[in-house]
Amino acid sequence: MVVRVDLMISLDGFATTTDQTPENPFGDDWGRLVGAYAATRTFRERVFKDTSGAGTTGMDDDYAKAYFENIGAEIMGAGMFGLHNFPDDPGWRGWWGDEPPFRCPVFVLTHKQRPSIEMAGSTTFHFLSATPEDALQRAVSVAGGKDIRVGGGPTVVREFLKAGLVDRLHVAITPILLGRGINLWDDLRGLEAGYAVKSETAESGIIHLTFRR
Repeated sequence: MVVRVDLMISLDGFATTTDQTPENPFGDDWGRLVGAYAATRTFRERVFKDTSGAGTTGMDDDYAKAYFENIGAEIMGAGMFGLHNFPDDPGWRGWWGDEPPFRCPVFVLTHKQRPSIEMAGSTTFHFLSATPEDALQRAVSVAGGKDIRVGGGPTVVREFLKAGLVDRLHVAITPILLGRGINLWDDLRGLEAGYAVKSETAESGIIHLTFRR
């Protein structure tokens, strides 16, 4: 069992964007940040339900495939689930439609208690207020020996990294500058000392940086 993180960040370390408007709720910067990943064949199939075989292949798609492999449970923050955007909507069921791409139990860290939501495709969202250690213990208990993915956002990922709970961190660095948002590397000086670090560059220009114990 491995505790894993896969995250897309900008050259200056930002994993969130700040240019959203009511008319453009994701903003133009979000498309720039995740565009290469969203264009892969694997992402199009798993997230957009596109089974035509369209989409890019190569290194980015290899990492996209690895993202979904051998995951027994996922942990994410309230922001990634969308509770910051829809705090008073009891019917909110996440961004991913009726059949989310996770296909495993997902633990959403939030101070607002909500009943679990069982979705199509074997995804069930559980909502809990817990420390990283306690959330990880819950996830391990249902993962059946498979890996645990800490899905994000960057604030949650930082908490798990600072607690020393992440075995493998993969960041896909998009060659753009955002200049503002939530920076993954804040308060993580010297993180690399505990890991073997590998870097490779995809055909798209994405830099895949992997920290592995």
